[in-house]
Amino acid sequence: MQKPLAPRATGAADAAPLNGRLVGYGCALLAVTIWGAWIVSTRHAVHGHLPPATIGWLRFIVPATMLAPAWLRVGPWPKRGLVPFLFCFFGAGGIFFLVVANAMRFVPAADVGPLLPGTMPLVVAVISVLVFREWLGTARAVGFICIALGVVTLSGRGLFEPEDGAWRGHLLLLCGATMWAGYTLAFRRTGMKATEVVGLIGLWSVLILTPTGLPGVVTAVREGYGTEVLFQLLMQGLLSGVVALVAFGIAIERLGSSRAAAFTGLVPALAALIAVPVLGEHPDTAAIIGVIGTGVGVALASGAFSRAR
Repeated sequence: MQKPLAPRATGAADAAPLNGRLVGYGCALLAVTIWGAWIVSTRHAVHGHLPPATIGWLRFIVPATMLAPAWLRVGPWPKRGLVPFLFCFFGAGGIFFLVVANAMRFVPAADVGPLLPGTMPLVVAVISVLVFREWLGTARAVGFICIALGVVTLSGRGLFEPEDGAWRGHLLLLCGATMWAGYTLAFRRTGMKATEVVGLIGLWSVLILTPTGLPGVVTAVREGYGTEVLFQLLMQGLLSGVVALVAFGIAIERLGSSRAAAFTGLVPALAALIAVPVLGEHPDTAAIIGVIGTGVGVALASGAFSRAR
């Protein structure tokens, strides 16, 4: 779920033609729908016939291959910005995927959206305020409070009902959100293009996951689960790893970074809705509060509604 590099000012989006804005809205909806489906497909896979390392290998082999021309220009590791790149790798690469995929073994899909894409902006805000002395406006502050409400609601349920093991998944998801926040903060400091960063992350993720992930692919195909492997290759690698990235980049160009970011607030709700027919998981009251709280919070925290239209 990585964001491209070159955002466009919100004011420029206001002057864009109507057709351009419609394209931006469509691309933003496409990206967040893919991310919502990614949560459900990963949750389904870890409870099926594919271990997390195998799913992770399928997730990164496609961008590593398709973006090879980009990372080959840089080399196997960046000549400058190595430390920021390491933050990006640990925050969005194979290790991050293993943390999140293992979390999905313990929690329903409705919990993943609020605690992963929903919590990440909150972690970024805390680090930005404490480390970079960033000032938050009223609307953004209210947004972060809403996100915190959603997180507390879900985490509190896991603590009061420890027997179902959901608290393990909640802790792993919060850890994943923190890792992803590190990726978000370090991305621009790498000094590389989005395709170069994503390609290198894919390359090194494939290298570390191949010893355990590739044998799982071979075993699954031999046991007759080739269709599931192909589906995960398309869902994880092509759609989530490439299509969503490009679509969200177009949305940023046409709408501006703040308004495009506001659409990420739909991810928790979309994941919960898709999980009902696909996984048979019906969100409880805590999940519904978490989805609403983080959805509203992300939209406000993005700053999309704090600027004059």
